[in-house]
Amino acid sequence: MFDNLFSLKGRVALVTGGSRGIGRMIVRGFLAYGAERIYITARKAAACDAAAAELTKEGPGKVISIPGDISTVEGVEKLAAEIARREPKLDILVNNAGAAWAADFEEFPEKGWDKVVDLNMKTPFFLTKALMPQLRAAATQERPAKVINIASIDGIFVNPLETYPYAASKAGLIHLTRRMAARLIKDNIVTTAIAPGPFQSDMNTDARDNAGQVARRVPAGRIGAPEDMAGAAIFLASRAGDYVVGSTVTVDGGVAFGRAGFEGAAWKE
Repeated sequence: MFDNLFSLKGRVALVTGGSRGIGRMIVRGFLAYGAERIYITARKAAACDAAAAELTKEGPGKVISIPGDISTVEGVEKLAAEIARREPKLDILVNNAGAAWAADFEEFPEKGWDKVVDLNMKTPFFLTKALMPQLRAAATQERPAKVINIASIDGIFVNPLETYPYAASKAGLIHLTRRMAARLIKDNIVTTAIAPGPFQSDMNTDARDNAGQVARRVPAGRIGAPEDMAGAAIFLASRAGDYVVGSTVTVDGGVAFGRAGFEGAAWKE
């Protein structure tokens, strides 16, 4: 009954923004637990190709680069068409690609708002929609397909930094996950979300450059490790998470619920 509870053997996944940061942590975890093929995306082709080659060396599965800009519906459809050309079925979709922008309330630019909201909330919806034929083809009641949206604790509590569209889009993504989950489970597609706290990444420059200082503000006493993020994603993607529908798993060392007034992260455009 409990054999291979966390196994991803033979599964095919797409992790957007999988070349670095949280996306890369998830890809490494999927590889370690047996995923056969993992497609990753990034805007910069050279970086995406290099990451795929490096990750494939870790094996045993293969990581495949599909560079492109998925901040527009046109880009989303182009990626979905490429996946459809290569794969009749897609077992796991991780909507991880995201953006952030910080500016004073009275100076916040429309371009910053649109960039963040489009990529963080619009793209996950339209990419999942575009990949429904492949997700449906992979999904059965005994082994559902999985959609995992990467949100943030900033969508749960108020970060004092002025990252207005980031917080709004991540809160929206958490509720969008619930709405999508209610519909997609009818097709045996389980939709969930992960809300990360402080992890080292190019986006979270504070956790990357000032890990010790940030750790002092985390109830668990440390910032997140790659294993923490990978573990949550493996759980949700595997048989272990088949009955978890519409939930958001908070992976933050207790920040969102354990301590008020967390100073947050220094976001990079």
